[in-house]
Amino acid sequence: MPTRHTPSHRLLLRLLVAAQVLYVLGVAGAGYATTAYGQHIALATTPVDLHGLQYESFVRLHYTAAEAPLTAWRGPAPPQRRQAVYVLLTTAPDSLASVAGVYAQELKPAAGQAVLRGWVTDVYAHTLGLRYNLERYYVPGDSPLRLGKTGPPLRVQVSIAPWGQARIESVRLLRPTAAR
Repeated sequence: MPTRHTPSHRLLLRLLVAAQVLYVLGVAGAGYATTAYGQHIALATTPVDLHGLQYESFVRLHYTAAEAPLTAWRGPAPPQRRQAVYVLLTTAPDSLASVAGVYAQELKPAAGQAVLRGWVTDVYAHTLGLRYNLERYYVPGDSPLRLGKTGPPLRVQVSIAPWGQARIESVRLLRPTAAR
């Protein structure tokens, strides 16, 4: 015997479908808004394990800003592993951003600065290991990275939204390398 759907069941089903559609549109819209309204910075990075590209479409990136001197720490207590941090970066037009300070609390950047959210991965005697959730990059099929024609270093263009979300816009060679 078939189940009869009452008007309240149909309304509930429509609301659930609408919520799913709005969620997907919201995620896509947040990405576009980050690029459109975000602050654009460039970070230096090196790809980790290019040989893995034979088996998958992603490469891990290791940023120079992933390591900061312990003297850059500006928190009230010593830094801890897995602690959320705000990394103050100095920027200049067409130049790579560098770490100016690592803070435990959110801060407002001045002109020529940007703040990237991250967390502490390791605390060493003289340095901090940092992560930004930008360490994994999809490599298109025609990319020089996939074809094995490049080596480090790379220039990663990142957009940081006013609400703190960051995303990779592009990855390019920092300087040309000789063909292998």
